[in-house]
Amino acid sequence: MQSISDIRRDYTKSGLDTENLTADPLELFDIWLQNAVDAKLDDPTAMTVATVDPSGQPSQRIVLLKDVNQGGFVFYTNLGSKKADDLKHNSKISLHFPWHMLDRQVKISGTAELLSVGDVAKYFVSRPKPSQIAAWVSKQSRPIATRQLLMSQFNEAKQKFMHGEVPLPSFWGGYRVIPHKIEFWQGGEHRMHDRFVYTLDSNKQWQTQRLMP
Repeated sequence: MQSISDIRRDYTKSGLDTENLTADPLELFDIWLQNAVDAKLDDPTAMTVATVDPSGQPSQRIVLLKDVNQGGFVFYTNLGSKKADDLKHNSKISLHFPWHMLDRQVKISGTAELLSVGDVAKYFVSRPKPSQIAAWVSKQSRPIATRQLLMSQFNEAKQKFMHGEVPLPSFWGGYRVIPHKIEFWQGGEHRMHDRFVYTLDSNKQWQTQRLMP
């Protein structure tokens, strides 16, 4: 087996300079996200979501981005999940998009705010029906004895909701992450990467700064 320390490659896909930047980082994010979609990357909307529990222990998981609107990044989850429990105590959050095939990363620091029931309901009805039913079945992050038991509960719910619409569970919702810092990373040859960070100043204006690799 090859030594882990010997696994490496060079990053030569592209570069990032001041002329590539936009005044609003969300505009540049939209461009990069579209690039990831056009490149047919697997799960281009997948992002790592990092939260911190009351003891100060960070926790990460991969979640799908579902919208970028009103100056924020939107995702949905069970409100009894580990991430939701963490956010009740500490609304600070970090998102990370790892577009490896494009030699790109985007890191977002911000705070999470709950979406309105109306916004959540509008998205929930757009989901495939099996996904709607799964939201009812899963008590996310809670222990269960076997997968067979989980699937039995899912099949029972399928029968229950066989006819008609699946209602929005009261324990299912979403968050908008309001960013105050967004970093764009473009891999560079010889590890001389291009990094630019946007930081929101006291006047709610975005300021940019190049960072060393």
